[in-house]
Amino acid sequence: MHDIVRSFRQTMDQHSREPGRYRFMGTEAYGDSIDRTMMYYGLPFIQEADFPFNNYFTRLESPSGNNVFEVITSWMKHIPEGKWPNWMIGGPDNARLTSRLGKEYVNIMNMLVFTLPGTPITYYGEEIGMGNILATNLNESYNVDTLLSKSPMQWDNSSNAGFSEGSHTWLPISTDYYTVNVDVQKTQPRSALMLYQELSLLHANELLLNRGWFCYLKTDSQFVVYTREMDGIDRIFLVVLNFGESSLLNLKQMISSIPTKVRIRLSTNSTNKGSEVDTQAIALGKGEGLILEYNTKTLLHHQTDFRDRCFVSNRACYSSVLNILYSCARHLDERDEDTGILFCSKHLQ
Repeated sequence: MHDIVRSFRQTMDQHSREPGRYRFMGTEAYGDSIDRTMMYYGLPFIQEADFPFNNYFTRLESPSGNNVFEVITSWMKHIPEGKWPNWMIGGPDNARLTSRLGKEYVNIMNMLVFTLPGTPITYYGEEIGMGNILATNLNESYNVDTLLSKSPMQWDNSSNAGFSEGSHTWLPISTDYYTVNVDVQKTQPRSALMLYQELSLLHANELLLNRGWFCYLKTDSQFVVYTREMDGIDRIFLVVLNFGESSLLNLKQMISSIPTKVRIRLSTNSTNKGSEVDTQAIALGKGEGLILEYNTKTLLHHQTDFRDRCFVSNRACYSSVLNILYSCARHLDERDEDTGILFCSKHLQ
C-alpha cells in the first residue's frame, strides 16, 4: 500500500512545480495502531501524504476530558517531527457527534479542534449540529451501519431541507431539519453555526492558533485546559473546556503568573464574549468552553515545570519588528527521548 501512496505522491509532485501551485494529498486509513497511521506521513526522505486523516475523535463514545486528552497527546507524541497535525470530530463512517455525545457538546468540540495545533477538518453538518437519521426511516435494502450519518445537508426548512428539488432524496431527511438548518442558524446569534464561523475566523487570523505551541495545564474526567503561545508574541490564548457538570475552576493554581482578570476572546456562550473573568473562580456550565486572552512575557514552554507538557509540530517564531514568521533555530529545541515530546530548552535571544 505504501508503494502505491508514494507513487501518487510522485505524480502529484510532478504537477506541483509551478510557483504558488501545490497539490495537497491526504490519506484515510482505519486502524487501532497510531504507529501504523503515522506511517502514511512517510519517512524522513520519502514523503507520502501531507497528513493521514486523524479520525480518533470520531470514535469517542462518551464526553470525558480524559478521553479527549488521550486523543490529543497520542497524536502529538507520535507525529513525526516537522509534520502537520489535523483533527476531525465527524466522518462518514461513524455516528455524528450529536448522536454520539449529545447536542450540548457540539460547540465545545468545534472549539476544541479549532484551537488545537494543525488543521481542523469538518464533516458536513457538524457546523450546525446535525444528528444521525433514524434507522427506522430506512428500508431493508439499506446498510444501516454506514448510512445513518450520510443524510442530505440541511440548508433550510423547505422541501428536502433545500438539498434537492426532486420529489424525494435517496436517503431520507432528518426529522429535525425544520429547526436544525443553515438558514435558521444564520439568524440566531447563539447558534452553533455562528460560533463555528467565529472560530474559523479566529483560527485563520491568529498565529497563536495555527502555528503556536500547545501546553496543557489540566486534564481530568471533567476539564481540558491548555494554552496556545508563540515566541515573539507577548500574548497567550488559554482554552478552558468543561466536559462535565457545572463547576468552578481556579486557574491561578495552574499558572501563578496569570493576571487576576483576563478577557474572554470567545465563548460557547456568546453573551460572555469580551467580558472579563476572575481567574481564581471561573464558573463553567456543562459543555461550556472559553478562549481566554492575556498579555505576558512569561511563556510556559520555556519553563521547566511545563517542559514535558508542551508540544509543537513545526517550530516557528514571530518578529514584530519585521512582521514575519520564521523557523526557529533547531538547536534551541529538544525532543525528550522517553516521551517523544518536543520542547524548547532555553529562551530565544
